[in-house]
Amino acid sequence: MDRRNFISQSIILGSSLVVGHSNLPNNIIGNTNYMSQKNINKEMVKFRPKSKSGFGGVAIGNGFNVDHGDMVAHEAMDQAWKSGVRYFDTSPWYGLGISERRMGLYLKDKIKEEYTISSKIGRILVPENNFKQKGLMWGGQLNASYRYDYTAEGARRSIEDSLQRMGIGSLDIVFVHDLSPDNGDMGKDWVKYFEIAQDGAFKELTKMREEGLIKGWGLGVNTIEPILKTLEVADPDIFLSACQYSLIKYEDDLKEVFPKISERGMSIVVGAPLCAGFLAGRPRYLYGKDIPEFAADRLKKLTQVADNHHVDLRTAALQFSAAAAVVSAVIPGASSAEQAKANAASFDMKIPAGFWEELKAEKIILEDAPVPNEKLQDGI
Repeated sequence: MDRRNFISQSIILGSSLVVGHSNLPNNIIGNTNYMSQKNINKEMVKFRPKSKSGFGGVAIGNGFNVDHGDMVAHEAMDQAWKSGVRYFDTSPWYGLGISERRMGLYLKDKIKEEYTISSKIGRILVPENNFKQKGLMWGGQLNASYRYDYTAEGARRSIEDSLQRMGIGSLDIVFVHDLSPDNGDMGKDWVKYFEIAQDGAFKELTKMREEGLIKGWGLGVNTIEPILKTLEVADPDIFLSACQYSLIKYEDDLKEVFPKISERGMSIVVGAPLCAGFLAGRPRYLYGKDIPEFAADRLKKLTQVADNHHVDLRTAALQFSAAAAVVSAVIPGASSAEQAKANAASFDMKIPAGFWEELKAEKIILEDAPVPNEKLQDGI
């Protein structure tokens, strides 16, 4: 059986683009500020995940060179599920197959219609005995190297491989991964890879969506340039914007990406809402140990305001990333059941309106930055 027929026969998805629902309380929905619900063209709304509170798969893929183990990963996912999380995101890149394998092992016995699953294409994993990492961020012994492939055939191949690793029958969302100038393997050559994807993976994913094999596709990247470029040349549905929408850094997404996304009925999944642990007290910023001066300064100011109002900054950061109506999901990672439980609980906590008011009054965040609905927060 060729790959195209394998995908066609193994994936059993409906062809319609159904809007997912949010599992968040009303107070997390953005207020009437910039990018509120009324700004979205509801007639054009495309597929969204089933829950706004999601689960990112970096940590269970042994991110940051820590091997958490299969059982700990299973417990983290189980706690997320019990806490109401119904959107799970992974990638072949996360642990070079480890995240997908662990996530699929948990989800394979769940009813598919009850959750949303996304993975990514762009890297094909190549089995290699005793593979030695060189500068990678994944813990534990891995047995696969990788090569880039953004062609149409590569997209189909990658999805087939992911389904086999996970042991599930279908993917809902497919993100074209790390097609971005910050990718150290590409640098300035990312545009060449983009041109390959434009003629290959982009068209193939659109075709797969039309065939009903997936429900939506987009890019999963850490910068805004590829998102804006894709909007000019293709017909995507949803983007995973990582490292670009947090209490530390959000202005570019808010001003340049969100308006264009909203106009076309698309949505954003926010990755790294805690800046890879920086907003939760970890001594790192995003994927490196060096902490930029601007980030350290903003964290200091945020912490002071949080202390003034007795607010857990980590909770505030998650709620901030979820507040804009154009955001369809937020996917913090969790390497333990305790972290998964805390992430989910953060979306239910009440934050006083005065906290957000002081952040704006002190110009720590912009006046038009969407925040949780103040009236609902205060019970009015």
